[in-house]
Amino acid sequence: MARRRKKQLPVDPVPATIESLSHEGRGVAHLDGKAVFIDNALPGEEVRFVYTSQRKAFDQGRAVDIITPSPDRVEPACPHFLVCGGCSLQHMSAPAQVAHKQAVLLEQFHHVARLEIEDVLPPLTAEQWGYRRKARLGVRFVVKKDKLLIGFRERSSAFLTDMNSCVVLHESVGQHIEDLQALVRSLDAYQHIAQIEVAVGDDLTALVFRNLEELSTDDQAKLIDFAKAFDVQVWLQSKGPDSAMPLWPTGSRLYYALPEYDVELDFLPTDFTQVNYAMNHQMVARAIELLELQPEHNVLDLFCGIGNFSLPLSRKARKVTGIEGSAALVARARENAERNNVTNVDYIAADLTEYMPAADEPVDRLLLDPPRSGALEVVARMKELNPQRIVYVSCNIATLARDAGELVANQGYKLVSAGIMDMFPHTAHVESIAVFERR
Repeated sequence: MARRRKKQLPVDPVPATIESLSHEGRGVAHLDGKAVFIDNALPGEEVRFVYTSQRKAFDQGRAVDIITPSPDRVEPACPHFLVCGGCSLQHMSAPAQVAHKQAVLLEQFHHVARLEIEDVLPPLTAEQWGYRRKARLGVRFVVKKDKLLIGFRERSSAFLTDMNSCVVLHESVGQHIEDLQALVRSLDAYQHIAQIEVAVGDDLTALVFRNLEELSTDDQAKLIDFAKAFDVQVWLQSKGPDSAMPLWPTGSRLYYALPEYDVELDFLPTDFTQVNYAMNHQMVARAIELLELQPEHNVLDLFCGIGNFSLPLSRKARKVTGIEGSAALVARARENAERNNVTNVDYIAADLTEYMPAADEPVDRLLLDPPRSGALEVVARMKELNPQRIVYVSCNIATLARDAGELVANQGYKLVSAGIMDMFPHTAHVESIAVFERR
């Protein structure tokens, strides 16, 4: 059978008026009744764009000429912005980004949950640049370019961006992309390094090199020299996350502190931790404030991770129980509790899609911080626990809105307030928080 020929895209730029901004941060226009999603375009702008793909339901493009710019348009700080898929909103002012994310929150609650947020919390914001302390950087040697690339993927592409710096990554890594490229290219196994995982603590930056084959003594020596020169810790990971081991130095401690609660949390570079530590400080404080804790309260922290919320909560409540699906993270949480001399927290490793703790004593307050898939299985059983107040921290507004609808429609709760936290500036990602109270 003859292979179907790929449709040729129009070559010449096409004029368009941008009507709105999609949840992903792309300008939305309509041509002949068909939606077109256009990168590098803002609402109200007149632009000329080139098509990047055409589909039956919608088309995609990239603005190449801004005829009438929006007052919200700014010059992107990164020279790779139009190519790299790491950011989508650097061409938009910081206040406009926050306003857009707040609007997405309101729209999702209205359309998904049929709920109106009467009390919209003031948005939380922090540093716009160099904030990202967790990342996974791809590594690939491109034969045609005779160049080793390290970075994020291009927009809507499997290719890696040809980049030499990153303004949103912590400066210990973002300003040393070229040094990392030179390091990996110098290795005998340069074609067998698949990725570099970045984890930055308060006093240490760790780089986990995913090596697909065992490294020679010479290659390991080069990695150690790099670690010494740039004051970082180098790890090797030959298989899954459990195989990650420090190469040099072996005794360094990776941690972050929440001094307002007299807490320090140790973690491994492959553990889940929040990307933006400045925002995490504000997020923890807001969650605790919204829970309205009393010293006699019994608190349940679901999807507790390494103790990011539960350990600070222990300073305010009588008892905290943290539950998490990852046994490795629960082990870390217990170690952190012991390190911080916390004795009023219990940790349980359990799959929360199936497990619900027995209500041996009343649960006064509940905190939820689930993954992107949300916590529908948990909230659908909330009558069993029946806490007076729930604070739900979410990294996906759509699943938060869905779960909010379940809490209000079927579980006997009312929506008290909700708002956004700008955890990922210059991206369309929205971190949010909502409060529910038993009716």
